[in-house]
Amino acid sequence: MSVEVLQVTGIGFSYNTVEVLSDISFSVSSGDYLGIVGPNGSGKSTLIKAILGLVQPVQGSIKLFNTPLQQFTEWRKIGYLPQRLKFADPHFPGTVEEIIRLGLLAGKKIPRSRTKSDDDAVEKILQLMGISQIRKRLIGELSGGQQQRALLARAVVGGPDLLILDEPTTALDPETRGNFYALLHDLNRMHNTTVILVTHDTWSIGKYATRFLYLDKRVVFDGTFEDFCHSEEMTQFFGEYAQHQICHRHDAEGSGNNGFR
Repeated sequence: MSVEVLQVTGIGFSYNTVEVLSDISFSVSSGDYLGIVGPNGSGKSTLIKAILGLVQPVQGSIKLFNTPLQQFTEWRKIGYLPQRLKFADPHFPGTVEEIIRLGLLAGKKIPRSRTKSDDDAVEKILQLMGISQIRKRLIGELSGGQQQRALLARAVVGGPDLLILDEPTTALDPETRGNFYALLHDLNRMHNTTVILVTHDTWSIGKYATRFLYLDKRVVFDGTFEDFCHSEEMTQFFGEYAQHQICHRHDAEGSGNNGFR
């Protein structure tokens, strides 16, 4: 049975007098893969910060797992991968394995001690992410794609019910980006991890996400990517050319696949 993981109702947010979010409402059920897209300055990252309790909306309400955000304490249920962190120092004193173990701290009480179950969880996630062979390498020595896999492993090692990612593929090359999306797809489909992913990469998120939310300070569209690409209302909103660019129909016209490659 589907469980409501997130409920956002009528939230608004302003920086000083500048409105960033206006009357945002949507919900996410267990097993959903929601892609949130929109232009720069559309409020995507602010929305994620509000969901995580990092900023306080001026109006509206947010519930996580049917609990008002202000009363929510079970943060171990949520994995979070922020915009890509840069480890400029290749000698940053943390190995891949140590970075991943940090993801287990949220569910522990002080004093936090290492257990056999921790070791098992880390071993399992290293194998799932395909990074067992670099477990002892310093995080700063890795390529961008390897760093993102390690940071994603940290976010999911505790077995979260909800995984939130904010522009996780920025600065990744196309091949690495594709592999990253495929990995998230497996986590969602095979492990039933609910995913909320903020991205500019509309085509990739359209291929993988079960829902597509277009945000521009307000909710412009909430539905499937295919419905978005065939929506007359969205054609009127964006203009036919812009909508085709978002959907990559120009790459697939005449292929007989309804605009999908």
